[in-house]
Amino acid sequence: MNNVLNMHGFVLALQMAVSPITISSAAASSTAPTAEQAGLAGRLQGHVSALAGAIGERNVFRPQALHAAADYIRAQWVAQGYQVVTQSYEALGVRSENLEITLPGTDQLDKILLIGAHYDSVQGSPGANDNASGVAALLELSLALSRMKPSCSIRFVAFVNEEPPFFYWGKMGSGVYAKAARAKNDDIRLMISLEMLGYYSDAPHSQRYPPLLGFFYPDRANFIAFVSNLDSRDQLHELVAVFRAHSDFPAESLAAFSFVPGVSWSDHLSFWRENYKAVMVTDTAFYRYAYYHSEQDTPEKLDYIAMARVVSGLQAAVASLAMRQ
Repeated sequence: MNNVLNMHGFVLALQMAVSPITISSAAASSTAPTAEQAGLAGRLQGHVSALAGAIGERNVFRPQALHAAADYIRAQWVAQGYQVVTQSYEALGVRSENLEITLPGTDQLDKILLIGAHYDSVQGSPGANDNASGVAALLELSLALSRMKPSCSIRFVAFVNEEPPFFYWGKMGSGVYAKAARAKNDDIRLMISLEMLGYYSDAPHSQRYPPLLGFFYPDRANFIAFVSNLDSRDQLHELVAVFRAHSDFPAESLAAFSFVPGVSWSDHLSFWRENYKAVMVTDTAFYRYAYYHSEQDTPEKLDYIAMARVVSGLQAAVASLAMRQ
């Protein structure tokens, strides 16, 4: 995720966008983790440690590490029994790969529910939260759903090159992927972007917001956020509803104009540009995480029990949506 925030521009955008913003929230819960969630937390930590610890900073400026991350994801999916499809292209002279697996639908094969996360990290950072946490969730969701027989197809994609210098323009991996999907006329009903899922705090005032939004949301960073543009607000509300139906983990949601800073700052933007519906799931990044885009974004900073509860809720939500599409 990328911070290109200009505060003057942000205030102006927020003043223009505040009327159509849709917000909702859920109360916090103190439910203890189950044994299953504790096991999931351990596996999530293992993935994050492999990507952000053993491999470390991974981008086109460290191509060996970038390729090692792709190989790690590929090996995990092969071990889960999937056939991995690779979309390769060159960026700044470096081979770059989007990786894809598909759980085929039983009676709506052509309809696709897509779950994605980027696996590169920004220069100078090992990228534990941004975005090894999203990749870890992606890997565990594909594992948990691997024996499911969904009505529509579920596609999991690990995107390359989300971070600068590719973010927003150029050879951003999700942009390359979404353009190709539109060219093939892929019927993607919803894209869910997993963007920084690992940091939570119950401390008062641990959550920050852009101007004005703090009046509508809690000041503790103990929730997961669901974010969309206005065109995707129906899909946002449906996703949040099914998440809450299966999880007591606190959830907040926001639907707003895409030019409001933060709303479009991940791979879901690429799908909006191709007229697909898309939602970002995030811990809100730099609005709570002090180690964002720094060398201190390391695996021990993350709350894996909380993250496991989020992933468990997402698993149930995705399974539910895949039977409705």
